[in-house]
Amino acid sequence: MNYLDFEKPVEELTEQLEKVKQVGEKSKIDMTATIKELEDKIMDARKTIAANLSPWQRVQLSRHPDRPYALDYIDYLTGGEFIELHGDRNVNDDKAMIGGLGRIDGQSAMFIGQQKGSTTKMRQYRNFGMPNPEGYRKALRLMKLAEKFNIPIITLIDTPGAYPGLEAEERGQAEAIARNLFEMAKLKVPVICIIIGEGASGGALGIAIGDKVFMLENTWYSVISPESCSSILWRSWEYKEKAAEALKLTASDMLNNKLIDGIIKEPLGGAHVNAKETFQNVKDEILKQLEKLNKTEPEKRTQKRIEKFCAMGVFTEPVK
Repeated sequence: MNYLDFEKPVEELTEQLEKVKQVGEKSKIDMTATIKELEDKIMDARKTIAANLSPWQRVQLSRHPDRPYALDYIDYLTGGEFIELHGDRNVNDDKAMIGGLGRIDGQSAMFIGQQKGSTTKMRQYRNFGMPNPEGYRKALRLMKLAEKFNIPIITLIDTPGAYPGLEAEERGQAEAIARNLFEMAKLKVPVICIIIGEGASGGALGIAIGDKVFMLENTWYSVISPESCSSILWRSWEYKEKAAEALKLTASDMLNNKLIDGIIKEPLGGAHVNAKETFQNVKDEILKQLEKLNKTEPEKRTQKRIEKFCAMGVFTEPVK
């Protein structure tokens, strides 16, 4: 397992635990008491770290190399009953944006998400989870397909942003994202959006207009990344921690500002520590929300979705 700099106490204790286990196996000595003591210390260290996480540290956890990605969630949620669909029927198949039909507890759903890749080769293949315009157009095509057959949509968001390359702009990156915002607001089927990692700017928002929007506990959602914000304001990445604090990008900040509908708990230490527990927490929330949304008339559901997003950022000033 990989460890971040602030997880050093956990790393050291884990190394000690492995050594004690090895000694016990080789010498046939009962090390149960020592193992239990070290496991308790690891748990206490994780609790201490979790209670004092800064916004920047949560950003780091959202990018943890061992953190599960969209396809990992889909595989668990569907139990392997997933058929990936490809292409935008215009340019090509964007590997950073994945989507297809699956079943979650016997109920059909359209799954759409951004996939980063777990190895260097796969990250390059997936363009590091940064979709091109054809990725957003593929996502919209799949959403319209779901709407046609009255199938709910579940989106899993994890992107450092839409691809900023010249070719992406030439093919209409901004228009593709804007079109998705417009069309998603009007979809007649339930839409549940979950941020499972990074939620950067329009790259995330392009598949995040839903009836319910949730964030995992150690994720972030903002118009700009802390590094980019720091480079713009201070001409240096050195102030990224200060930028992360000022951006109010954590799940609790977003919930307090009424920009999301809820937070999904992660295991102590992060989603990567116990992926199955994370997957189950996500699954439970999806099933609970689908049960509620399916009972609402499509017109009322769509109107409520539109009103929710239109109300964001609105404020009034007292008349003097």
